[in-house]
Amino acid sequence: MFELKFHTPFEWTHKVMAEFDTFLQDHAAAEKKASGMAMSMLSHYPDRIKLVKAMADLAIEEMIHFKQVLKLLTDRSVTLGNDKADPYIKKMRALFRQGSDEFLIDRLLVAAVIEARGHERFSLVAEALPEGKEKDFYVTIAKSEEKHKNLFVELGYEYFDRAIIDARLEEILIAEAKICESIPFTAALH
Repeated sequence: MFELKFHTPFEWTHKVMAEFDTFLQDHAAAEKKASGMAMSMLSHYPDRIKLVKAMADLAIEEMIHFKQVLKLLTDRSVTLGNDKADPYIKKMRALFRQGSDEFLIDRLLVAAVIEARGHERFSLVAEALPEGKEKDFYVTIAKSEEKHKNLFVELGYEYFDRAIIDARLEEILIAEAKICESIPFTAALH
């Protein structure tokens, strides 16, 4: 449906593989926060029936992903860890505009771009991992993120003019590329 403007180099995975337990802790936190974001969206827009159903399904799916990552952590005898501030998410949320329609458009499209980034980076992790259950898990997670990316854009098209969504998505993609270029690579999703 759309392509990211910044492409994470495969070298990013060297950091992830060197500190895979740390990456898993960050991934678990990201899934937990994604589930909470979906619940927040359906709570704020109860009159948008398609959005409510989609976000209810998404919240459950993200929590299932959280449980799956938690199992990987447990299998490795690693604790969940504390949630840390995510500079990427903070900068992405700063793109939200005021005004009820603008704010909803931005929430949907920022979420779409975040999911697209997840798809890209989880695909890189899957590529870097050796054959086995962790690789299989990340292949599956990457596909899920791609589906979510498209869901948020489709919801934008459901409630707003396609040209408005496409124009704002382009602006957010350009801003997101600059954000990615400004953040050093760590053993974290973003």
